[in-house]
Amino acid sequence: MEPSSPRELNPGLSSEPNPGQPQGAPTPRQLHSIKAQLDLVLLALEALTGLGSDAMLAAANDLGVSDLLSDRVNLWRLRQASPLRKGQGRKKLDVDEARALVLVSCHLAANHRDPIRQAVARLEQALGQGQAPHRAAQLGDYLDAFSNAYQDRMEGDQTATTDELTTLGLKLLVDLLFYSGSGGQRKLWAALLDRTQT
Repeated sequence: MEPSSPRELNPGLSSEPNPGQPQGAPTPRQLHSIKAQLDLVLLALEALTGLGSDAMLAAANDLGVSDLLSDRVNLWRLRQASPLRKGQGRKKLDVDEARALVLVSCHLAANHRDPIRQAVARLEQALGQGQAPHRAAQLGDYLDAFSNAYQDRMEGDQTATTDELTTLGLKLLVDLLFYSGSGGQRKLWAALLDRTQT
């Protein structure tokens, strides 16, 4: 079954993937879910940092995968492959393209590690003080940007509540901290495969 809502995509706030998860090539069914997960990771990065397609294409060039992510149209088509997207364009994503998006996602996360860490620290502080995360500086802007982008671009579950989108956005934020550090690419790939099993 393909993921179709925030509650199915990212339950809870656990972030560390199972280190024992196999690293082999995903099956076609797994790739279907991976498309949605990768697009959400990039959506969270966009919401937090304001980066856009130019930064993603520059990262692809730096990483030597510009043959797979060559221009804005190509990048758009790859992201439109997500089953959650409105008006899905190209529906097929191959393993090399998925790995290229993993490389770009982790590279960008590493380049923006400071704001990611600051946002996660504010989240921990807010939770520790019993404060609603959306009332905390920086987090409120991020959550608004994430929710607006999700509702604008994703078909998803039209019954998704604000609380569910907030939980999804915070889950992705914590994930980004892991992906921005050492071994981020391995952690993201393992997490993608692990979540296709649930």
